Amino acid sequence: MQLDKVLDNEPNENDVKQMAELRIRNLLAFDELQSFNDTGFFLYKHPLIKNRGESIELESLLKEDPEEFLRKHRCTLDSVRRYESYIHKPERKKRRSSDKALLEKHRNRAAMFKTILETKNMKS
Repeated sequence: MQLDKVLDNEPNENDVKQMAELRIRNLLAFDELQSFNDTGFFLYKHPLIKNRGESIELESLLKEDPEEFLRKHRCTLDSVRRYESYIHKPERKKRRSSDKALLEKHRNRAAMFKTILETKNMKS
């Protein structure tokens, strides 16, 4: 592996950080597979499947309680708008990085809602 060669010769801070992140992802993947092997269920902690657990939960909610699904969708869209406005407010300058992270989180969740609704429309 190229990263191993760099770490053996002249490691820098970014290389060490990258190796640590890869190690964490590898351990999470192992934990996911171990959990599935032992119990038949994933932990949904690894980045590749993290949102899958929430997606399954939302799909189930759409089938069981469409009104609650739509309410949560509306709340998510409201959160996107709220954090978009927060980013431009000068008095929230100290919280800007936090607001951007939360905006991204809510945008991802809104995209998940949209995908679920589009999939439902295609099936209908």
